[in-house]
Amino acid sequence: MANREDPILAPPARRKKYEAGFKLKVVNFAMQHNNCAAARQYGVTEKMVRDWKANEKALRSMPRGKCALRRGTPHWPELEKHVADMVNEHRQSGYIVTRNQICLFALQWAKSNPDHSNRFKATVSWCTRLFERHNLVLRQKTKSEQKLPADLEAKVNSFHRYVIQQRNKHGYVLSSIGNMDETTMNFDMVGNRTVHPKGEKTILIKTTGHEKSSFTVVLACTADGAKLRPMIIFKRKTMPKLKFPVGCFVHVHEKGWMDEEGVKLWLDNVWSRRPGGLIQKRSLLVWDMFRAHLTPSTKQRLARINTDVAVIPAGLTSLVQPLDVCLNKPFKDHILEQWNEWMVSGEKSFTKEGNMCAPQLDVLCKFVIKAWNDIDAETVIKSFKKCGISNSLDGMEDDYLWQDEEKAEAETIPSDTELDPYDDCLTNVPQDVIDLLMISDDEQEDFEGF
Repeated sequence: MANREDPILAPPARRKKYEAGFKLKVVNFAMQHNNCAAARQYGVTEKMVRDWKANEKALRSMPRGKCALRRGTPHWPELEKHVADMVNEHRQSGYIVTRNQICLFALQWAKSNPDHSNRFKATVSWCTRLFERHNLVLRQKTKSEQKLPADLEAKVNSFHRYVIQQRNKHGYVLSSIGNMDETTMNFDMVGNRTVHPKGEKTILIKTTGHEKSSFTVVLACTADGAKLRPMIIFKRKTMPKLKFPVGCFVHVHEKGWMDEEGVKLWLDNVWSRRPGGLIQKRSLLVWDMFRAHLTPSTKQRLARINTDVAVIPAGLTSLVQPLDVCLNKPFKDHILEQWNEWMVSGEKSFTKEGNMCAPQLDVLCKFVIKAWNDIDAETVIKSFKKCGISNSLDGMEDDYLWQDEEKAEAETIPSDTELDPYDDCLTNVPQDVIDLLMISDDEQEDFEGF
């Protein structure tokens, strides 16, 4: 009987893997020819070509060297759906969303819905996987690409309607319609661009080392083109023993920003002393939803000086606040020019170690006064009309609302991209973060006038 040899079994075929870059190359070839030709050209099956074409969008979003797009199946799909909806809703309204806020919301939802969140724990790894599954990332705020609230048109119309009603009711003269805004400035006002020889990768700009030291400037103007004295708030406990130049009002604050007491001082020393302010003729003041603007004591003081207020809805200062729309950028540009000139040829002082000191406080005041004076009255007048505040009530000046911004003297995009502690888009921030970032805006969103 012949010995039969045991059959030799071939090793199992190893499954091939293809990188995303290769798959996209096959997809592009199939688009130009057809699926069968692409399969023959690259040695794959026609079904693979069909599948890759169906997933082309996902392939283009993943790294070219990655072979599979595995995001994992969520253990708590219902919970993650509600979390993703919350994130999308908050971002459409312009609110800040943090990882901690997401975890807190998820824990609260899990507590209210135990059937859909058994043994759920809001761990860091869960939050990371959630980001991957829903294409979420942490982004830095960009002022120039700032998204406006979802109900933008309704809020703008409500604001304009209120202003028109107040003007029809009280007949304010243009010199009695004003706008006030707080803005932060740095001791080192460094620009982002400079002329430099080609080829070098590192571009150095000399400073005094005080880029993070800041102070607050409060600007105000009226619809007839008048510019009120700027108020400057320095971070100090006591008033410095310096002779400040005429043309500004100097105040000190332990943290260097505006508060309820600062608003009181501004109303008494700037707004009430504007041309015609002493007779307390009925007036209209337009400002944003900064918390100190809306306190009961502030409202009482405004009533005593016969001033009505139009409060700009949250997120709309870039559209209906004259200082934000047309004046803050040229003002900061003028200050930057003076700072650059001072760095090159100004009188400076040095520490014992030879380090350059920041500009003296009186020098900064001179910068502010000159920069504010350099804004011409015609620009101020047009800024109010562009925001729909002082336009003729017969509608003959409504074209200012749609003026071509490229031809306007001032741009609406601020020149700096740093976080502004008075930015009214950051209204729903926790109080501990408010204290850290110097944010004090009111948490209300809707229009308020009183």
